[in-house]
Order: sequence, then C-alpha cells, then structure tokens
Amino acid sequence: DPDNVVLCLLAADEEEAEDAALQIHFTLIQAFCCENDINILRVSNPARLAQLLLPATGPEPPADLHCVLVTNPHASQWKDPALSQLMCFCRESRYMDQWVPVINLPER
Repeated sequence: DPDNVVLCLLAADEEEAEDAALQIHFTLIQAFCCENDINILRVSNPARLAQLLLPATGPEPPADLHCVLVTNPHASQWKDPALSQLMCFCRESRYMDQWVPVINLPER
C-alpha cells in the first residue's frame, strides 16, 4: 500500500554499482516511488544498513537488503522527529535537483 510508505531506502555497495539487473530494479522502484510521492534515499553500505536494522543474524548479512520501505501507520498522527528531519533532507535535496540523495554509511 503506497499510501503508508514514507521512505524507500535503496542500498548498494560499489561492487554492485555495475550490476545491470540491480540498476533496472532500482529504476523501476524509483519510478514507482516518484509516482506515489514516496521519498527515496540511496545508501552506500548494505552490510552496515543490515547491522543497523536487523538483530544479529550471524556472520553474514541477509542476501537481499537492497530495498527497504519505511511505513507510517495511518491510524494515528505519528510524528517522529528523526523521520521529519529525514523528510526535510529529501525535500531540500530535490530543490537542489538531487532527486535521489545518497547517504554514506561508514563502517563501524
């Protein structure tokens, strides 16, 4: 349900940047998000994203954490200050013609 999605994270590292299938996948997701007014962020380090979002699952990160959709429960007027700041960052990036801003997640 795109009405409940407030953010889409697209994660790929440098080795995956040349993967044509993944880039086509990202292009289709970006088109869907733009059509439905969903903010998009690219994340440079999928392994670090997995560490931040998932509980310890062993030595290997999940096989596919390339797209993460952040939802907002529509039953309440839930407002998270961090999410609001992130939405402002996305909006400001679009004003500077950077439609898909990139966040570089450093290693721990």
